[in-house]
Formats: sequence, C-alpha cells, structure tokens
Amino acid sequence: MAVDHLSLYQLTIEPGTAFGDRYARGKLSGLPDDDRAGDMYEATQEICNSAGLPAYEVSNHAAPGAESRHNLVYWRYGDYAGIGPGAHGRITIAGQRRATEAYAQPGKWLNAVEATQPVDSIEPISGSEQADEYLMMGLRVSEGIDARRYRAMSGQDLSAHTLARLEEIGMIVQEKYRVRATQHGRMVLNAVIKELMSG
Repeated sequence: MAVDHLSLYQLTIEPGTAFGDRYARGKLSGLPDDDRAGDMYEATQEICNSAGLPAYEVSNHAAPGAESRHNLVYWRYGDYAGIGPGAHGRITIAGQRRATEAYAQPGKWLNAVEATQPVDSIEPISGSEQADEYLMMGLRVSEGIDARRYRAMSGQDLSAHTLARLEEIGMIVQEKYRVRATQHGRMVLNAVIKELMSG
C-alpha cells in the first residue's frame, strides 16, 4: 500500500464513555489483559521495524523523513493554536506561555467565532506546569527531552537520583543533555513520567 506512516494506538477504556459503559456491563469481551497488550505492543514494534517503519513516538511509526511534522509540534512542546469546538492550544503571548480552550459546544463555539471570541479561556501556565507538560509530551518521542530546557522551565534539574535509578533499570537513557525513554520505558511510560515528576 506504499504506506510511510502508521499511527497505532492501543484502545484505552475510559469511564464515562460509550466503550466504558459497555465494558462495565460486560459487553466488551475478549479484550487483552495488560500482559497480552504488552506482547501485542512488542510485536507491533518488531513488525514495523522490520518493515522500515521504526517508532519515532510511542504509538507512531514512520519511514525516515515521513514523521508527522504536525504532531511533532505537540510532542516537542511548541506553540499551537487550538481551533474548533473544545480545542486546546498552547501559545506564547508577550513571552508568557498560555493555555487556551475553545468553547466545547459546537453551537456556542460557532456563535463565539462569529463574534470573533472563539476562545473560552486563556490561562497563564507556570514554569513548573510547562516543565511537566514538556516532560509528558517530550518523552513520548524517541529523541526524548533536553534536560536544559526542562531546567529553564521549572527552575530546577530533574532528580539525578531518580534519573540514575531509572537508567539502571533500563527505563531511560541519558546522552549528554538528552533524556529519552528506552523501548522498555515506553511500555510503562506513564510510570516513568510519574517517577520523574515526583523526583
């Protein structure tokens, strides 16, 4: 099919969604348990790698040069405008990073657009919040994060003790100023991020 990019996300059952309700009623049988899901993730990595589509992000694979430039903006924690009902954005205005959120209801959003006020809220993001967001997004990509950028946002370094422990157990790799999750670390990335945040 001449595909050069694949986005392969595992299904997450969230409470309060249609799938969550069906799952709670026992109507979604046959879903893999965590171990089986882990096996499937590893198989996906192997299949994609052998087909010349290595993972450049936890759930995204691409031939070299075919990575999603659009999504890399999010994962590298760049500025982006959230356009559309319920859309979120991160923009820098006069040197201050801000979180934007558009009206969630389509009718209300459309009326606000016509009144040239499509954003429901614009809130400043503190340095520590920016650092946490950068960590959460940046560790998703294979290039990882720049520890100097993290320090510039948060005002402090990531815990050297936590970094050393995570590296010792094979969850991360440190290369000069870069910190990135390993293949094993990506499989439990939320836990790795939580450890680094609690440092």
